[in-house]
Amino acid sequence: MKRFDIITESDARVLSRGDTVMLARGGHVTPLAQDTLKERRVTIVHEGRASVDEASLAPRAEVRSVAIASDHTGVVLRRRLVTFLRGRGLAVQDLGTEGPEPVDYPDVAALVADAVARGEADAGIVIDGAGIGSAIAANKVAGIRAAMATTETIARYSREHNGANVLALGAALVSADEACAIVSTWLSTAMREPRYIRRLAKIRDLEERSRP
Repeated sequence: MKRFDIITESDARVLSRGDTVMLARGGHVTPLAQDTLKERRVTIVHEGRASVDEASLAPRAEVRSVAIASDHTGVVLRRRLVTFLRGRGLAVQDLGTEGPEPVDYPDVAALVADAVARGEADAGIVIDGAGIGSAIAANKVAGIRAAMATTETIARYSREHNGANVLALGAALVSADEACAIVSTWLSTAMREPRYIRRLAKIRDLEERSRP
């Protein structure tokens, strides 16, 4: 992660969209740079409020690639979301399933969670009947913070406050239009508040505590 004592307009213009950078104690951002950083959705973490290690756990503010999968109950909704996501210019890994034969939700949740954990996708979406089981299963993969959302408000909180990097949806609980709105809100919400970012390290510590 890059560290700056001062961020100027020229600095801001060479940063990639969705980057996270560290601003040193007592550092500042020039007014012109602030506009550019906002447009590029760059997250600034202030030294002393959150560490570099903690900030590295925050999900990408600018999601460019998404892994998505569903069990047999979510095929229709998944196909609609794949079209929706590609229409937004995102790279989409469609991991199935395709047929009507029953598929166990932990298996499809693992496909998405593994892709996100390995850095093959910036974010993941997994769909089953209610979304609850997929969220539980995805959260068993180290580094994954999956949240089930039925409203845009829950989706926004799961990203802004909890740094969710996988979204679980219930095909029986939300319509296709509602799901598109939820996904849009989730993808466009960044995690920027240092006090929220710090808590991600505590979640990681809980994962590591459970390892043999």
